[in-house]
Amino acid sequence: MVVPGGTPLVLSHVTVVRDGNRLLDDVDWIVGHGQRWVVLGPNGSGKTTMLRVASLYLHPSTGSVTVLGEELGRTDVRRLRTHIGLASPAFGALLRPELTPVEVVMTARNGALEPWWHTYGDDDRERALELLDRFHVRHGADRPVATLSSGERQRVLLARAFSGEPGLVLLDEPTAGLDLGGREELVGALGTSARDAGGPPTVLVTHHVEEIPVGTTHVLLVRGGRITTSGPIDDVLTAAALGDAFGLPLELERHGHRWAARARG
Repeated sequence: MVVPGGTPLVLSHVTVVRDGNRLLDDVDWIVGHGQRWVVLGPNGSGKTTMLRVASLYLHPSTGSVTVLGEELGRTDVRRLRTHIGLASPAFGALLRPELTPVEVVMTARNGALEPWWHTYGDDDRERALELLDRFHVRHGADRPVATLSSGERQRVLLARAFSGEPGLVLLDEPTAGLDLGGREELVGALGTSARDAGGPPTVLVTHHVEEIPVGTTHVLLVRGGRITTSGPIDDVLTAAALGDAFGLPLELERHGHRWAARARG
């Protein structure tokens, strides 16, 4: 599969208004090749809306969206979506419980939800098994996804997101609902992927700095549908910037390549 060229993601003056509510307000954002972004902000800040726009499932009210060099409104989004890896709780809920992890990962190549819509061969299965192994869930490859633990299901969704050599990978709160062990396993797997110099640019949405994987290069902070700051993570992720996004004074600590935050006082 040939991935379209061009800058992975460009949002220019993007505003989203629904039922009179401004969910995004004049957002400008560029994700370049080789970059690994984390998007941080409180509930209702617009993080998931931003990813829905970036994944071409939501049209902005105003502004332009360009993904892999192709502009929303001037391209076949069904074809372009096959070049975008996406993992989100909403997408996971769409999967039929009887599907196996191998089927879930294989069908990503065609942006499908069911294996009978297209034909898959031994090479597709082997690639799916390699990705399941990469995210430490190959042992359940042929079991129904409904029988897997929540952490295992999340790792299956991650394997699917990286299937088919995507040009851009979008991850919406992939650790949501996991216990501490499951979260750390998933963050570790994401860190392994982030350190792959040949891997696709990624965007990870989360509420917690503790979930920032090793290898993350850039951060975008949002509040009230607006970007409060963005840039290289070592330069712009400070206690003051994080506190501004979340609306309270915070202490921010870094231990090696991992972060931790807590309220001040």
